[in-house]
Amino acid sequence: MKKIALEEHFIVPCLEDRLIEGMPAVTPEAQKTLVDLLSDLGERRLAAMDAAGIEVSVLSISGPGVQLEPDASRAVDLAREANDLLAAGVARHPDRYRGFAHLAMQDVRAATRELERCVRDLGFVGAMVNGHTHGIYLDNPCYDPFWEVVQDLDVPFYMHPEDCYVLPHVLTGAPELRKATWEWNMEMSAHFLRMVFSGLFDRFPRLKIVLGHMGETLPYVLWRLDSRAELITGKRPLALKPSDYLKRNLFVTTSGQFDDVPLIAALSALGTDNVLFSVDYPYEDSLTGGRFLDTAAIDDATREKVARLNAVRLMNLKI
Repeated sequence: MKKIALEEHFIVPCLEDRLIEGMPAVTPEAQKTLVDLLSDLGERRLAAMDAAGIEVSVLSISGPGVQLEPDASRAVDLAREANDLLAAGVARHPDRYRGFAHLAMQDVRAATRELERCVRDLGFVGAMVNGHTHGIYLDNPCYDPFWEVVQDLDVPFYMHPEDCYVLPHVLTGAPELRKATWEWNMEMSAHFLRMVFSGLFDRFPRLKIVLGHMGETLPYVLWRLDSRAELITGKRPLALKPSDYLKRNLFVTTSGQFDDVPLIAALSALGTDNVLFSVDYPYEDSLTGGRFLDTAAIDDATREKVARLNAVRLMNLKI
């Protein structure tokens, strides 16, 4: 079955040092292999896509990118350079690639202008941002002007994990739980829930937020979120139940979660329109991800939605 993949990473020379700084502890050989694969937008990547049945990949900078940069002006310049390089790469294979904008969230006005440029001038289909920016989370009211433009552009906003700003005590002394093993999961699910409980989705009800890794466990906890939210005193009033925002504003991808259990849970909790295919290339194997979806224990109509139809609708693709 033809597929569209949304969380497929690449890197550009100006951001390689930040990639290496944020990378999990791997051998020098593995690090070099990853950088080589991330740097390639040509035959090796296309061959991996073909093996998995991936028709189109939406490319995004592998984190943490410019969000590690302490100088906001420098971050803005680097983001623009990365986006221009991505646009050139997409132009070489316009039938196979699309792009997510890389944004310097340190400067809200600049990030907003850059998103508009990327969507309107470069033809990008949305944006990907790596969690918090120096400890500022996306529910902060300073980002409201940005969210207004995201909503008006009608493009998805993909939230990719980042390290905790301050390492939780529960993770100290347990390096095996750092980063992708568990830290990013707890960080990203909490980040999205901050957005829910802040009332962000009441102010901007048409936002389309994407989380990878089958929703960072959130599809498992909808009932409990509603139940416990009812008991909170002094809470900020919400127009809907917490679960209603997840079903309306949250889309999840299969990136790095090639297993029927979380797939069926996500489809059951969020609906068949809100789950999309992804690999997390090159951190996961494209062929493994493609075979997983091809053989998953779901009906063929749902399989086609997950594989490509939901992505076409979410990003207003013309393919």
